[in-house]
Amino acid sequence: MDMNATQCRMARAALGWSIADLAKASGVRDMTVSNFERGRDAYASTVAKLRTALEDAGVIFLADGESSLSGGAGVRLKP
Repeated sequence: MDMNATQCRMARAALGWSIADLAKASGVRDMTVSNFERGRDAYASTVAKLRTALEDAGVIFLADGESSLSGGAGVRLKP
């Protein structure tokens, strides 16, 4: 499953991370995180780095309809 810009922002907010925090954890530039979260295209390898950093910090990504509320794609923290 891919991670979209909204999920990235939601995951970062759930962790209480700044853009700089995510950039450091993932090994990408701050501007790259900012651009992705504003809807700009990013390389698949960059999105994978961002997602891995967020997952390593305890985020679980949910596909569209996967949550108990049957809403769109989302995130939650591991218990």
